[in-house]
Amino acid sequence: MNTVLTVAGSDCSGGAGIQADLKTIGAFGLYGMSVITAVTVQNTLGVRRVEPLEPGLVEEQMQAVLEDILPDAIKIGMVVSKENIRALIRVMKEHCAKGNALPFTVLDPVLVSTSGRVLLVPEAERALKDELFPMVDLITPNLPESEQLWGSPIVNNSDRERAAEELSGRYGCSVLIKGGHGSGADDLLFHAGTGAHSWYAGAHIENSNTHGTGCTLSSAIACGMAQGKTLEEAVSDAKIYITGAIGAGLDLGKGNGPLDHFYQRH
Repeated sequence: MNTVLTVAGSDCSGGAGIQADLKTIGAFGLYGMSVITAVTVQNTLGVRRVEPLEPGLVEEQMQAVLEDILPDAIKIGMVVSKENIRALIRVMKEHCAKGNALPFTVLDPVLVSTSGRVLLVPEAERALKDELFPMVDLITPNLPESEQLWGSPIVNNSDRERAAEELSGRYGCSVLIKGGHGSGADDLLFHAGTGAHSWYAGAHIENSNTHGTGCTLSSAIACGMAQGKTLEEAVSDAKIYITGAIGAGLDLGKGNGPLDHFYQRH
């Protein structure tokens, strides 16, 4: 059985973070493992509190997984603090120093929550960009995150292509700029390995229940890569999956509700 490790925060309402990741991995029929970086107090109405775990505990979780059940792919989400980012990096470097290759790793740069809460202080954001981005294979920022990372507004498709290519060159990884925060739902992949741009068309779905979409998409991509698909195939399949999960129309909670991760089994 293929395996996927998710490194992220815990969402007690079950819509995002570790919970959304493990649901996605299960929906793809893979075995999921987790490293929890923080405990959050949140629901569909917003994030109330974020408590980072102690870096040593994050480090030990990561070590325990990598020394026993090696994942076929890794997804990294909310990492919260500079200390936790560096704890992950230490374990990743130790793993490589033993002659092991890191599996494909996708990172969803969780900078701000859907409700607008800033989830990374400036020093943690710098560590994320300068130290962790260069160690992963793919980052998946949405449009606002892409603008924040790139440092300029993105107003058209040419801007997206230029931003994706420049971010890839800056950090040495592939870049998927998600379009769900724009007027449409088209996503753009710049593949660092081939130097090619790939567009993934998507229709806007009238559904405000999109809590955890970033977590879910990046986890779905990790699942595809764990199954041996090409990056383009993994992104395409993940796009189809998340479109179905949003379009299923699950309606839970009083605010921005979660997706239906198991819509295919109904």
